Amino acid sequence: MEIVYVYTKKRSEFGRQCNFSDRPAELHVDILPDTSLAANFTVRDPCNVTVQCAEEMSEHEVNTERFESESRGVNHVEGGWPKDLNPEDMEATIRYRKKVEKDEHYQNTIMQIAGLMEHCCKQNNATDIYQEFFEDEDEEVMEESEEQPSAKTINVFRDPNEVKRTATSLSWHPDGNHKLAVAYSSVEFQRAPNDTSFDSYIWDIENPNKPEMTLKPVSPLVCLEYNPKDSHILVGGSYNGQIAYWDTRKGSQPVEMSTIEHSHRDPVYKVIWLQSKTGTDIFSASTDGQVLWWDIRKMSEPTERLVLDPSKKGNLDSALGAVSLEFETTMPTKFMVGTEQGLVVSCNRKAKTPAEKIVCTYSGHHGPIYALQRNPLFPKNFLTVADWTARIWSEDIKESSIMWTKYHMAHLLDGCWSPVRPSVFFTVKMDGTLDVWDILFKQNDPTLSLKVCDEALYSIRVQDNGRFLGCGSQLGTTTLMEISAGLCTLQKNEKALVSEMFERETKREKILEARHREMRLKERSRSEQSREDEGKEADGEESAAELVARAEREFFDIMEAEKKKEEKERDTVKDVLLLE
Repeated sequence: MEIVYVYTKKRSEFGRQCNFSDRPAELHVDILPDTSLAANFTVRDPCNVTVQCAEEMSEHEVNTERFESESRGVNHVEGGWPKDLNPEDMEATIRYRKKVEKDEHYQNTIMQIAGLMEHCCKQNNATDIYQEFFEDEDEEVMEESEEQPSAKTINVFRDPNEVKRTATSLSWHPDGNHKLAVAYSSVEFQRAPNDTSFDSYIWDIENPNKPEMTLKPVSPLVCLEYNPKDSHILVGGSYNGQIAYWDTRKGSQPVEMSTIEHSHRDPVYKVIWLQSKTGTDIFSASTDGQVLWWDIRKMSEPTERLVLDPSKKGNLDSALGAVSLEFETTMPTKFMVGTEQGLVVSCNRKAKTPAEKIVCTYSGHHGPIYALQRNPLFPKNFLTVADWTARIWSEDIKESSIMWTKYHMAHLLDGCWSPVRPSVFFTVKMDGTLDVWDILFKQNDPTLSLKVCDEALYSIRVQDNGRFLGCGSQLGTTTLMEISAGLCTLQKNEKALVSEMFERETKREKILEARHREMRLKERSRSEQSREDEGKEADGEESAAELVARAEREFFDIMEAEKKKEEKERDTVKDVLLLE
């Protein structure tokens, strides 16, 4: 195929015009041989040179006619035509063909040819560029990595201000995960110095020296989230209860903020983007006991409001303070709230009345629930992190979690699931330790425990590929870490094994719950029966008041007798002294 490329250019841009003419060759330089150099060389005589001048040919054999088979000495029964068979006789030829097709040797030969043809066809197919040629080696590497789980520090991002603040929230850039947004605020709000900076930052993970962008809120940000549909948009919840959003194309100042009178009354601890057609809907939670829904196109007031009153009366004074939120896009009407009181509140946004929006509660923790997240592959099961434990729950079991970690010496402050492995989750503690748990490997202890820093770790966020994670500390240091391949690669049959484990533990808890319910009923009926029996016995006996009165009389009689006895002894002693 001739390849032609046409250059189009103005004549004036080519430079000087070329003039061509047809003339014979001219000798410009003639370099004569130097005979003095001949002494440095040895003449090779004779000289063998390989030359291929013959035409390439291949041998072809055809065995179709009777005379060919005879001339080549082929077996006339199996390899060629029989002597007495006329090839032009169609009926005889068909009969002979049927006879040969029944022959076992012929069938084996055809099967061999079919295998060869299939192999040739496969070779001629287009190459699959996605084919994995080294799957066995990858499995060996994964097995080795499983045996030795590890993590290494990639980068460290420090709060650039003199007065260090806590990295309270992390959010990965949705496209490419090459940026990390970090919200900074002082968790000891009342003790924060007056010159504390309000700024939060967006970091390029390749450049720890300087933030890529500064976000300037009117109040310190407690939480910060990228919009998964538009990577230029971020929304943040402030200490003063306001919600603000930024467009990184428009600078460091917020594009719009909620008004003070329609915002939360306490710090906004969590804000989440909702699944919507416009990609502009969010909802927020605060310790003032409210969950508010917003549309960032109109931040003057919330579009919807829910008071977390467990009595379902909508009383803000008795509402539970919200610390964490969970929303799963596959369940658009459901969401969950983790509270300061250690309860998880399951809610339904599409309920008709505010009272019906609070569906049920899960209790089991002794303190605020700092982290709440559904399993990415099994959304009916969710993780909570609070007090000294992390717990895994099933939606079907209200009274108890189905799995839990041991009680640690240090408080747990945050945690999350691995986005790629359903059996792996992460927790961070107040002593600066990161724990990686693989419940398929072992349940009593973490698979990997790593001392990240000396101060408390307050936040953790895992990248979508599960390989990199960021940990935010009390002094504003964000540590970017890479975990080993075994902890971020889906293992063989892992989904089936985890599903079986969750179902087994859920079934076990259901049996225990039914047993406890039965015991409580028996205890209640027993107490009611004993109360009735006591009432029957008391009919023919003294009342409680009469018993108390009789006991008082007996007590005072004894006291009076003791008093008279002491007076008598005193008189006896006086008489003895007078006689002396």
